[in-house]
Amino acid sequence: MAAQPEDPKALNDKYSSVPSDDSRTQELTWRRLFLRKGKLRASSRTSALMSGFAMVAMVEIQIDPGLPSGLIIAFSVLTTILISIHVFALMISVCILPNLDSFASSYSLNNKNFDNSLHEQMHYYIETAWLFSTGLGTLLFLAEVAIVAWVQFYNKSKAAAIASTCVLLPVGVVFIWFALHFYKILVKHKYEQSSQGLEELQMYVDKLQPTDIHTV
Repeated sequence: MAAQPEDPKALNDKYSSVPSDDSRTQELTWRRLFLRKGKLRASSRTSALMSGFAMVAMVEIQIDPGLPSGLIIAFSVLTTILISIHVFALMISVCILPNLDSFASSYSLNNKNFDNSLHEQMHYYIETAWLFSTGLGTLLFLAEVAIVAWVQFYNKSKAAAIASTCVLLPVGVVFIWFALHFYKILVKHKYEQSSQGLEELQMYVDKLQPTDIHTV
């Protein structure tokens, strides 16, 4: 006796929960958009704060007579590099962030018009601004604090300048350790997400195999 074919409505209900490739692609695209938008927003705030501090330090600090010329040169060069890096990161954020905000305001998984968004085309610029602001810029900011301490206390109390440097050294080591540890965790998380996505795709493929087709 031939087996009765499964009800088409039951088959439709069975596979209706399986997301399509388009929906998954759109979801991942939106996630990348909001992540990069958050990076640009954090970069703009951090860069504006640190570059403002460096500018105030360059203008307001009093250069006492008798300071070594090498210390003054190191202060001026480091401050200029710090301001330039943060201003560059701020410029990238200011140029790209309004476009991402405008596109993100129309958030919908049914919105397939991703060509109007710049988060894919400007990916490298966004990552550069994030790296300059939170990575290299923060490390230079710590060095700037040490240089300012030496310029300020060199003629008054060298012990105070040395103490400031001794405090900042472990802070710099902890910062570098955290940056490397965070990068390691981020890479591991991306690997696990990719592996999970491949497993889910394999599961969907297995579910879509024609096992429910019965022959007479």
